[in-house]
Amino acid sequence: MADIFELFKKIAPKTDTEAGAPEYLVVGLGNPGKEYAFTRHNAGFLAMDFFAEKHGVELKQLKFKALTAPLTVNGHRVLLMKPQTYMNASGEAVREAADFYKIPPERIVVISDDVAQEPGRMRIRRSGSDGGQKGLRSIIEHLGSDAFPRIRIGVGAKPRPDYEMADWVLGKIPEEDQKKLFAVFGCAAEAVPLLLDGRVDDAMSKFNGVKFDADGKPAAAEK
Repeated sequence: MADIFELFKKIAPKTDTEAGAPEYLVVGLGNPGKEYAFTRHNAGFLAMDFFAEKHGVELKQLKFKALTAPLTVNGHRVLLMKPQTYMNASGEAVREAADFYKIPPERIVVISDDVAQEPGRMRIRRSGSDGGQKGLRSIIEHLGSDAFPRIRIGVGAKPRPDYEMADWVLGKIPEEDQKKLFAVFGCAAEAVPLLLDGRVDDAMSKFNGVKFDADGKPAAAEK
């Protein structure tokens, strides 16, 4: 799985500057620790690393129980976050940052894994339930609202009913899915600026239904 970061190195960094307090949060969900780094549950962390690399920043400042980095995207002051609370308590970090900067839910973008979608797909929603994703559930509980846009990255469903969900999401991303996910991370990185601009419908229209094959190439689009 470490090979996926070789692909990250090919991304040309773009320098953005940050001035003033953040107006938006962009949050990638996952679990801290090397043992979780390349698991399905860490798709949100990996997508955030992709986005940060693309913009020439690194999430290394520990703040609000999260690794953070300030960034300006399309003129919007943003705080990138990777909560270090473990997945099920992600809302603690998001709530602390949102309260401190007085950021409403609609200005918080969350990126998470999604077992309801196959690898190579992603889905953007303006708001809604947690869909069984415990990091999203924690954020909804701590914010007292589900009215935040989210990008859900497909990691595939468990192979059989008796397979423990925890074992599945904490399992390593298989080699055959790595390029699919990498391609989706690129789409997520394109979608984030649209969401920050408030163009949620445009982002959904462009990216909901995209599909990539094992080589990371576009497959037949579905809506």
